[in-house]
Amino acid sequence: MLGAIVVALVPAARPTVARSVAVGFAAGTLAVSVALAVSFDSGGDRYQFVEDHAWIAAFGARYTLGLDGIGLVLVLLTTVLTPLLLVAGWNDGTRVANYGSRRVSHTYMALILVVESMVLVSFTALDVLLFYIFFEAMLIPMYFLIGGFGGVHRTRAAVKFLLYNLFGGLVMLAAVIGLYVVTARPDGPFDGGTFDLRAIADAAASGGLGVDPMVLNALFLGFMFAFAIKAPLWPFHSWLPDAAVQSTPATAVLMMSVVDKVGTFAMLRFCLELFPGPSQTFAPWIITLAVIGIVYGAILAIGQTDMMRLIAYTSISHFGFIILGIFAMTGQSQAGATLYMVNHGISTAALFLIAGFLVSRRGSRAIADYGGVQKVAPVLAGTFLISGLATLSLPGLAPFVSEFLVLIGTFGRYGVAAIVAAGALVLSAIYILWLYQRVMTGPVREGNETVPDLVRRELVVVVPLIALLIVLGVYPKPALDVITPAVQSTIVDSSGGQR
Repeated sequence: MLGAIVVALVPAARPTVARSVAVGFAAGTLAVSVALAVSFDSGGDRYQFVEDHAWIAAFGARYTLGLDGIGLVLVLLTTVLTPLLLVAGWNDGTRVANYGSRRVSHTYMALILVVESMVLVSFTALDVLLFYIFFEAMLIPMYFLIGGFGGVHRTRAAVKFLLYNLFGGLVMLAAVIGLYVVTARPDGPFDGGTFDLRAIADAAASGGLGVDPMVLNALFLGFMFAFAIKAPLWPFHSWLPDAAVQSTPATAVLMMSVVDKVGTFAMLRFCLELFPGPSQTFAPWIITLAVIGIVYGAILAIGQTDMMRLIAYTSISHFGFIILGIFAMTGQSQAGATLYMVNHGISTAALFLIAGFLVSRRGSRAIADYGGVQKVAPVLAGTFLISGLATLSLPGLAPFVSEFLVLIGTFGRYGVAAIVAAGALVLSAIYILWLYQRVMTGPVREGNETVPDLVRRELVVVVPLIALLIVLGVYPKPALDVITPAVQSTIVDSSGGQR
């Protein structure tokens, strides 16, 4: 947030300085998160680096932050991607029609930093009200990023994004208030109302919350509805393709790889821990929706003629895998789902950004306008292929490990769902390989003869993402060592304290 303020204070005539300052602050945030990861003790307390301050005493709300293994890997994902997205979108702020202001670049960079700061608070908040405020507040900078920069229909896409997510957030607000009322009961386990996640989760796990199951079911659905829109889970997904296509590639990646992960993260952190009983009750229904989303997203991706819309639909399918793993509620499935959040963030970032670089050269998103690109831009085509193969979870690349864990962990409890989801992997091979064939292979199509290959600035963005896909695909152990203890704690809490 401090970085956004400094960027905004850079003189209007110095857009390059503003961009450099933004990248510098993002790189500094990355350095801090790496230092936290190095200091994190995976065998120690669940929540580490806890910071707790009084906030709104009248409501029992506190400014409490802390990291467990789940939050840590998502913080790392956010801080790794943000500087890369700033570099990838280096010129985005200068390509907006009808603005006529030299501060456009400043605004674009500052908004990305604001979103980053709000996402980081969401991943570390241990107070329900604090989480809710930042969960909702991040809609505002995202609305301006989508509506202010990008395609000709960006305003309509931004309004659709805002309406969907705002409606989900208002439903969640009612549930947050309901949760506070429940904890404030005179005969309850607390001395007055509280938003303390850890205290409420402990009471819920031990059965000491003493609330009618129907009330808990209603509160669970209020939280879940907001997270299902944010994730997004079928059938609450329709805002995503429009927002992704009309945004700049960097904004779309920020949304799909980072912001939307707050939804799936919150299902693990809040739905399962605050409402273990309702989570068990509604798990079969949510798993059914997740499997439908996996198949539906893959089928619609195959039928797309717009390259960016195709990639957006693949994300709907992949979010289905993540939610499937979360609500299968086994150690393997939830560890796989958490790792999948990270791997999907990296693979989608690589694929969408490279596709965006290509679209910016040709000026068209239509797949039919391409062909033979690998002959004129071999590096672009090669990195696009690796990113695509990662998206279809080829062994040796990062998403394979997480998808394998989700399916194995789900199979023992929901066998049919695991089999149908595994069958959808064939569809993912079809949409990626067919996309690659139509765009990159064959004779060079008219208009593509002079498509330049990736330049140095673009390689600075792409190479780290490709390297992460390979490293996490070959050696995921460090990430799983951090994730697994936190997942085990979540399973204990969501099963009523029984291992």
